[in-house]
Amino acid sequence: MAFDKDAMVQQLSGLTVLELVDLVEALKETWGVEAAVAMPAGVAAAAAPEAAVEEQTEFTVSITSAGDKKLQVIKEVRAITSLGLKEAKDLVEAGGVVKEDISKDEANEIKAKLEAAGAAVEVK
Repeated sequence: MAFDKDAMVQQLSGLTVLELVDLVEALKETWGVEAAVAMPAGVAAAAAPEAAVEEQTEFTVSITSAGDKKLQVIKEVRAITSLGLKEAKDLVEAGGVVKEDISKDEANEIKAKLEAAGAAVEVK
């Protein structure tokens, strides 16, 4: 007897979720194997709803490049962080964290200000 893969795929495609669950259970019993990897994504998602993804609440804003308007970026960094001139200049030239552990809204606001001044900014 020749195996017809297309016919098998067609037949499995027509099954309902409950029929697929019954099929998986029957295969586990018959072969003594765990078929969790072979389950369709919908069945796996329905079986484990408690595996919810946590939303990020704290963000870090970093400068990756000062751009062409380094002086403007330094001024913005000083206004955002209240660093001295030398510290702000060093931060802008070397790149690095401007502010960390802040809300998403504050991070987006700082990013917009720095990008308007000409810096390349990354929010993590």
